[in-house]
Amino acid sequence: MKTIKTFGKTLGLAALLSATAFADAEAHVSFLDKQATQDSTILATLQVPHGCDGKATTEVRVKLPEGFVFAKPQPKAGWELEVIKGDYQKTYDNHGDKVNKGAIEVRWKNGNLSDDFYETFIIQGKVSGVEAGTSLAFPVTQMCGDMVTAWDQVAIEGGDAHGLKSPAPLLKVVAGEDHGHDHDDMAGMDMSGMNVSATTGAATPAGETVKVGDLEISGGFAKAMLPGQPVGGGFFTVKNNGKTDDRLLFVTSPLSGEVQIHEMETKDNVMRMRQLKDGIAIAAGETIKLEPGNLHLMFQKVKTPFKQGDMVPVTLTFEKAGKVDLVLQVLSAQGK
Repeated sequence: MKTIKTFGKTLGLAALLSATAFADAEAHVSFLDKQATQDSTILATLQVPHGCDGKATTEVRVKLPEGFVFAKPQPKAGWELEVIKGDYQKTYDNHGDKVNKGAIEVRWKNGNLSDDFYETFIIQGKVSGVEAGTSLAFPVTQMCGDMVTAWDQVAIEGGDAHGLKSPAPLLKVVAGEDHGHDHDDMAGMDMSGMNVSATTGAATPAGETVKVGDLEISGGFAKAMLPGQPVGGGFFTVKNNGKTDDRLLFVTSPLSGEVQIHEMETKDNVMRMRQLKDGIAIAAGETIKLEPGNLHLMFQKVKTPFKQGDMVPVTLTFEKAGKVDLVLQVLSAQGK
């Protein structure tokens, strides 16, 4: 059995909301979307609505069922991420490659989620070889320091899951026409860029650039967000054609309560992210790319989750060049 560890600093607290706003939500750990289409790649989003008898959640462990394969969990800011790999019971086709092992358990560790808040934990994976009508159980262990709550009970066939005290989150597999329309890139971690830029808040054709002073800004895009997710990512390229260094000081958007500039770095299989409060230096003659896995924008407190096809207006403020408006086109969550 193989264990891979990374330190999740990629995203801020996703879907962080007051627990009172979810008074009518399920009290146990459950899926945001409880259905998945056969042979499709999905973002399985687990909801953790509270801690353990008032104590803060410090670790969430999820066992992955047979038939949910090629799993990639989304790192979380402030949490260590551990992926445990093992053998599948069957062999699965991954674009022509025969695969019989992969992630079988995911653990978000050493976090601190107050009982006062709600959080989501996301795993991308493919539902493969599962008959329609089948419910896949994802046993979850929620740890709050020395206190442990196991959400692992599964009703016998034909039984009523509502009568269980600690039911495991269930994902019901349904038939659909979208078989084969899956994506391999993890939402928020690996996205393909597209050349979309704008001037003064107006969208321009892909490949064109916005100019301010000696700077050229191009290739802007954002990623679609999940329902209820208040954070999103944005990307673009800045080229300094001048002879003087400049600096991106800060970014604002009317669609977001705050836009932060972040840097992500992976070293020795450990992924860390930090906010660049002093902005990004752009040396004379240098090109800086904000891209997945590196520099990027983090939209905080988004008023309405970005949907594919939307436009996100932003204002970039540079130390020397001044302000310029840019519009980011929203691509799919997978960036395809």
